Amino acid sequence: MSPDPALPATTAAPEPPSVSIVVPAYNEESVIRQCVTAAIYQSVPAHEIIVVDNRSKDATAQIVRQLQSEYPESPIILLTQVGEQGLIPTRNFGLNAATGDVIGRIDADSLLEPDWVEEVQRAFMDSSVQAATGPVIYYDMPMRRFGLKADDKVRQLLLKLSRHEYHFLFGSNMAIRRTAWEAIRDSTCRDEKDEMHEDIDLSLHLAERGLKIQYCPDMVSGMSARRLEDSPKDYRYYVQRFDRTYKAHNIKKIALRAPMAVIFSVYYPAKLLRAIHSANQPPVKRGGV
Repeated sequence: MSPDPALPATTAAPEPPSVSIVVPAYNEESVIRQCVTAAIYQSVPAHEIIVVDNRSKDATAQIVRQLQSEYPESPIILLTQVGEQGLIPTRNFGLNAATGDVIGRIDADSLLEPDWVEEVQRAFMDSSVQAATGPVIYYDMPMRRFGLKADDKVRQLLLKLSRHEYHFLFGSNMAIRRTAWEAIRDSTCRDEKDEMHEDIDLSLHLAERGLKIQYCPDMVSGMSARRLEDSPKDYRYYVQRFDRTYKAHNIKKIALRAPMAVIFSVYYPAKLLRAIHSANQPPVKRGGV
């Protein structure tokens, strides 16, 4: 039976994009199991879960192989990057290997919320969105859900303070359209001296090409607050990576210094909360094979 020409033609809804997850890892045996397991147990399965081991001297790779055996139906891929030591070459190796329409990039201590892949797909159904990032829950801090709300408010504040000129990606919880990565990958900074924020560098390269970064408050990942174990001197050096990244891009706007001030201001109160929380926790064996 031929269709009635009087009826309007129907258009099929576009397919949601496939989502790869890339996890750079170096000596992460204490956290890699929980990271990969959270990536497996998603409401919408990831296209692939790629762990890139960078010359680990511990059991990181062995644990991932065990997870491949325990979850044979899950697309867990273990890659090794031995050419260079460092986060950026390891990250790039994984992003280049990913085959999904969208590439999620998280840290080895990230714990994705169960609907993370679904929320990433929702964000990238908008064809103008080329990259996305969201808030985090610090799972080794007290008052986790309150902390999530606070983290979201801080990120919204940073957007406002930067006058919405730059939407910063957050390396523990970000995704980028594969075509956007291919457009900037040859121009991203190598940072051989390890002085910059590699996620901010990605953000700036995207902005330079007019590629839209979206902040998505429902795209949530957990992460460790282990950065607070740094000494005040080391933490200050970490925060000042913002400034060194801006200088590498010849950016001098005062508004972009706001993240440095905000992030450093939370160091001492957050460190105290973490110390109190840790003191009240029983010892837990993590990782293992």
